[in-house]
Formats: sequence, C-alpha cells, structure tokens
Amino acid sequence: MRGRRTKLVCTLGPACATVDAIRALVGAGADVLRVNFSHGSEEGHAELVANARAVAERERLDLAVMADLPGPKIRLGELATEPLRLVAGQRFLLRPAGGPGDAEGAPTSYPGLAEDVRAGDRVLLADGAVELVVRGAGPNGVLTECVRGGWVRSRAGVNVPAERLSVPAITDRDRDGLARALDLGADLVAQSFVRSAADVIGLRALMGARAVPIVAKIETRPAVDDIAAILEQADAIMVARGDLGVELPMEEIPVLQKELLVAARGSGKPAIVATQMLESMIRAPRPTRAEASDVANAVLDGADAMMLSGETAIGEFPVEAARAADRIAEVVEERAGRFQAAKTPCTHTDEASAVAHAAAEIAADDAAVVAIACYTETGRTAGLLSAERPSVPIYAFVPDAPVRRGLAIRWGVVPMPARVPADTDEMIGLMDEGLRGTGVVGPGSSVVMAASSPVGKTHTNMLKVHQVGGAIR
Repeated sequence: MRGRRTKLVCTLGPACATVDAIRALVGAGADVLRVNFSHGSEEGHAELVANARAVAERERLDLAVMADLPGPKIRLGELATEPLRLVAGQRFLLRPAGGPGDAEGAPTSYPGLAEDVRAGDRVLLADGAVELVVRGAGPNGVLTECVRGGWVRSRAGVNVPAERLSVPAITDRDRDGLARALDLGADLVAQSFVRSAADVIGLRALMGARAVPIVAKIETRPAVDDIAAILEQADAIMVARGDLGVELPMEEIPVLQKELLVAARGSGKPAIVATQMLESMIRAPRPTRAEASDVANAVLDGADAMMLSGETAIGEFPVEAARAADRIAEVVEERAGRFQAAKTPCTHTDEASAVAHAAAEIAADDAAVVAIACYTETGRTAGLLSAERPSVPIYAFVPDAPVRRGLAIRWGVVPMPARVPADTDEMIGLMDEGLRGTGVVGPGSSVVMAASSPVGKTHTNMLKVHQVGGAIR
C-alpha cells in the first residue's frame, strides 16, 4: 500500500532491466513500468516486459506495463564524429539521405523535410541544444544557419513546427511497435506526437479486438489546440514537456501544464506529467531544490501520475530517483492540501457521475468514513471516483486482471482482485471481505460503496454507507 495517491511511472532501460533491479524500483514506488520503443531492440523490449511480469507475479502485484510508441519524430542520421559541435553563423545542410554527417551537414530520417519547411522556420536539434534557422530548401536538402550553437550526436531529434509536417501521424514503426506491444500484453500504449483526435482514432482502429487504453502524448501545438477533442477519444493524456517545450516558448509550458491538467480533470481522464522531473538524478544521488518543487507542483496541479524517464532508464541512481519522487509526493499530499488545485464544480448530468460525486462528498463530510469501495468490471466507476479526488483512498474491486492493471495510472485508486458476484448482496460481501484483508480498513470502519445494482446489468447507480464487518443489508 502506497502512502501517496499520485501514481509514479518509471521507465525501464539499461539501468533497470533485470528482475532484481525492477523489483527494487517497484519497492521504491513504481506503479507503472514504461518501455520506450524509440530506443532498444525488439528482443530488449520483450525481455523488459517479461522481467516486469516476473516481478509482478513474485510480488503478487497488478503492475501495469506501458509501451511508448516512437511516433513521427524526425532524427538526424549517423555522424562520422560525435559529439559534433555546431557554432553560431555556421551553415548546416539537413540532407534527405547520404552518408554519415559532418560539420557541413547530416542526413535525416524524413526525406520530405525540404518540402514541408519554409525560409525563416526555426529548427531545433537535440531537444533544443542547438537552434537553426531555415535559409532555403531544395532537392539537396534544407539549408540552415546555426543561430545558437551546441553539441549534437547521432540520432538526435530534429524539431520543426508540427503544423508544417506532412509526415503521417502513425508511421510504419508505430504499426510494428503496436503489434509487438499487443503481443507482449502491454496494458497501456502511449501515442507520441499526437496532433489531432483523428490520430487517436486511427491508432485505436489498428488495435482491432485487442484494444488497450491509449495515452495521448501532448507535445505539439496542434495537440494543445485540439485538446478537447483529443480528450474525448483518448483514455488518458501525457503532458510531455520535453518536445512540447521545444515546439512552444519555454515560458508557456508551466501555464500549459496547469491548463492541460484542468482540461483532463474536467473530462474525467487521467493525466501524466513527464520529462525532466528529476533530471539531475541521472548523475546525482539527490535532486535539486527546483526539481523537488517541480514534482510538488505536478502533485498540487492535480496530476494523476508523474513519470521518470532517463532518471530510471539510464541514470546512475534509478532507485533513489523513484524513492525521491515517492517521498516528495507523499509529503505534499499530506501537508499541502490547502494549496492543491480546486475541485471542479459538480456539473454531472448522468447518474453514474453523480453517484461518484456524491460518494466523494459523503467521504469529505463524514469524518468516520475511511475509504470508498467500488465494484467495477470495466474500470469506469473507479475512474469516475478518481476524477472527484476524494479525501480517502478508493479500493476498486475488479475481476479482470488487465482492467486492474489499466487502473494503475488513476489517482488514488487501489486495484483489488475480485470474483464475479451472483447478486448485490454477494457484491457487498466480497468488498467487505476484501477491505478487511487489506490490513488498513478494520472491522467497524465506515466506508462508502458505489456500484451498479443489479450487478453488471446497468451503470453505476448504487451508493451505500457500510460498516465493515457489519450486516450486509
């Protein structure tokens, strides 16, 4: 049982690849394990997922695995010498093909780049380490001038305004990656460089009968502009501040983070805050004060989850990074409630959402209530309760293991295994039994129960204040 309700996503990689390393990471606080398909081999991805499942089985946990697809990201090709230093005033040609790059230019992974950019466009390399300006484009490539120098390496990212690109939203690498992710049994799929709701619809169509929740990564201006429609189609969003901060002015990112989290809360969809949360911990055993504040602000802004990337994938202190994020979030939730984002007013028009809102209000008004319990087969009831941000933990009793794992990014939700009950009384009984089994909710404690009655025959329509260990009726 975690002391915090904000969830923690940790990226697996060379620093955390073995069963023992992943077990330590989970012990430090990881709720979701991310496998980044932009890096590594197919065999490596399969090994990471297998090791994650082995840890989950050994620890008897419903750990979720999230596969992160590459998306239509443009990258430099190989460089003859690296790192390569570019200096202000230097001309640099982005070629559609050719041999290794050098000081005069380098190939890119997108042959059509010259047709999409215009003179004066800004091009950023390596997440903004180098800034170029387009001076011209033709059959030989895109001629740029370096206006802010720095170092780049092979396969460094090439960022141009997303609205210019005609590259398809779902690439061949995404199709291959999606098929492998589904074959490996991924619980969540993150879709990179989403530009519109149509991109999410397209990815879901490719899943066919093997649909799993889609996390739309918001990292382009078109995605920010279309966020309402994207939230209607996606199961969750990720505020991916790395590429978002490259495409948009850096001073806009803190405000955009808050606006995107508010939009997600309003739609009842979970939101993950990602990128450079504890970046210095790739090389240092302790975070900076600014990073600690960044993690705290993500919690205060109402994020469902925060994500560590390089900190746990390639860092020297992966377990310490997870533990630091865990501690910061726990302290913030415990002591900074008055600074947290205000709850959205109740505007629910459907019965299920109104029941969830009422459950949270009862828990807030009755000091004797120590938890909310729900029985759900699809996870929807747990999601509705999570969006209300109740003052007590949410225990979600779910028969289906993949659904339980999919709830791992939901704020405040503790997924619990359950059998399918025959009737309402048996459903209340199994929740009562499960709560007593946690060792946290004891006999005599008051809990609020939410579910559908008759079981599985309708939407969430039942609300009951129940005394654990007491009579069912």
